[in-house]
Amino acid sequence: MKTDLFDFDLPDSNIALRPAVPRDAARMLVVQPGEALKDASVRDLPEFLKAGDQLVVNDTRVIPAQLSGRRIGRETEPKIDVTLIKRLDGSRWQALARPAKKLAVGDGVRFGNEGRVCLLGNLDAQVEAKGEEGEITLSFDFHGAILDQAIADVGAPPLPPYIASKRAPDDRDNADYQTMFAVKEGAVAAPTAGLHFTPALEAALKAKGIGLHRVTLHVGAGTFLPVKVDDTSGHKMHSEWGEISAATADALNAAKRAGGRIVAVGTTSLRLLESAAGDDGTIRAFSDNTAIFITPGYRFKAVDALLTNFHLPRSTLFMLVSAFAGLDTMKNAYAHAVATGYRFYSYGDASLLFRAAR
Repeated sequence: MKTDLFDFDLPDSNIALRPAVPRDAARMLVVQPGEALKDASVRDLPEFLKAGDQLVVNDTRVIPAQLSGRRIGRETEPKIDVTLIKRLDGSRWQALARPAKKLAVGDGVRFGNEGRVCLLGNLDAQVEAKGEEGEITLSFDFHGAILDQAIADVGAPPLPPYIASKRAPDDRDNADYQTMFAVKEGAVAAPTAGLHFTPALEAALKAKGIGLHRVTLHVGAGTFLPVKVDDTSGHKMHSEWGEISAATADALNAAKRAGGRIVAVGTTSLRLLESAAGDDGTIRAFSDNTAIFITPGYRFKAVDALLTNFHLPRSTLFMLVSAFAGLDTMKNAYAHAVATGYRFYSYGDASLLFRAAR
């Protein structure tokens, strides 16, 4: 499909720079097939679900993946900013570098502030490989848990470019950019639909007989990137590691057989569930990488409803929600959201989408 089918106008004033307080006070646009759009708030979520429905949340935890440093070992030492995107082994990470043109294979990069002690010194790495569009492989001097602690010492929350370009990350982001479910470290971007949840909302869902299950998908920085090719068939998705336990798969399948609906909290949960589902809709235990790319025409196998934020124009995530609820439906919903002041992107408001008829 042509990428420009997924373009729309978005004023800067609709981009959220801070989350709603409390989190479940965010607005929620309800999109149901054949019905008028409904304006609600996230705390109203139980009203739109029924007993037996099952929410699936992502329990990944964001690491401080934004590193700033300088090239070392040559005559000049330009500033280098790096976003870690995927761990390759105990000491190597795939990363996005800016400006990548200042780096060559074999260069050293020193992260951290001069004079600040990070374990045995500053955090050093070597450029082991260099790819397209700023992608590099970094081999760090530390390994395993020691490297994890060093990254925590010198790193910062990896706020998306549409926020970081407007303000610097600060201490508030350390808490704001984690969901209440975050326990398993490995993401370099938050599963942002989960940011809307509070203990009070979880209790209200439980009181109505709605289940909540945890899965893990370590979100990569590829979620930030717009599609730059003219046709979606030419876009390459970054792979991300995910896991669904056998117990969770069994519980979801049993609920589905009993008439409950599977409600994915976020596109990350949806992509993982769809990766684990067979053609018959049965969800299987899963522990692997997935690079599933969902565009209109995709046949959904497992997920019946989706709670998600408002996404970038021309992004893989807007393509996904268009596949789920219908392209015309989502263009109409997004036009309504823009006109009525909904807040977009990671810290923005939510939409509750029910799957369009096949």
